[in-house]
Amino acid sequence: MKNLKRDFTKSSAEIKKMDKTIQLWGWSLFILSSLFFIASSIKSGDILSLGGGVLFFVACIVFLIPFFRMKG
Repeated sequence: MKNLKRDFTKSSAEIKKMDKTIQLWGWSLFILSSLFFIASSIKSGDILSLGGGVLFFVACIVFLIPFFRMKG
């Protein structure tokens, strides 16, 4: 039963740091997938997909701007 209890020993700062790390990993994977999508559309010659991939990449970067401006 002890294993099922939630660990309340972590501080708020530790939890925020862990959350920020997880979010950064998620955005990194989104950026990586957009780069693969761009590469695939270039290889196939699909201009519409290329535009969508570039917009997706730019959107990921825009969402990361406030992430790096946040303190803590």
